[in-house]
Amino acid sequence: MTSHRVQRLGGELKRELAQILDREVKDPRLGMVSVVSVEMAPDGCAAHVYISPMTNDADLKGIAAALESAKGYIRSEVGKRLKTRVVPELFFHVDTSIAYGVRMMQIIDEQIAADEKAAAGRPPENPDKYKE
Repeated sequence: MTSHRVQRLGGELKRELAQILDREVKDPRLGMVSVVSVEMAPDGCAAHVYISPMTNDADLKGIAAALESAKGYIRSEVGKRLKTRVVPELFFHVDTSIAYGVRMMQIIDEQIAADEKAAAGRPPENPDKYKE
C-alpha cells in the first residue's frame, strides 16, 4: 500500500511531466503524447511513467527512443520544479491502450452502421409473434 505522500508526489510528477513533454521537449519523434499514469516506488526513488500516443499511426519505437534520449533533460527539469530531496529515476513505457480503445470504438461504430443499413432493407417484424 502506497502512502499518501507517495501518491501526492506521483500526481505532481504526472502534471509536471505532461507540461515538460508538451512544451519543452522538441523531439519530432515524440509527436503528441499523453501521460497516462505514474507509478511511484514506495520510497519515491523510482517512477514508472506510462506514455500514450494521441494518434493511431504513431511510431512506438521512435517515441520510446525519443523519451530515452531526453530522459536526462526531463529528470533535471523535474528536479528543478519539484522540491524533493531525491529526484525519482524515470522509467518510460509506451502504452497503446488509448489508441486501441479508439480503434475498437471505430470498429463498433462501423458495425452498428452496417447493422442499421441491413435492418433498413428487412420487412418490419410482427409485434404479435410472441403472444399466445
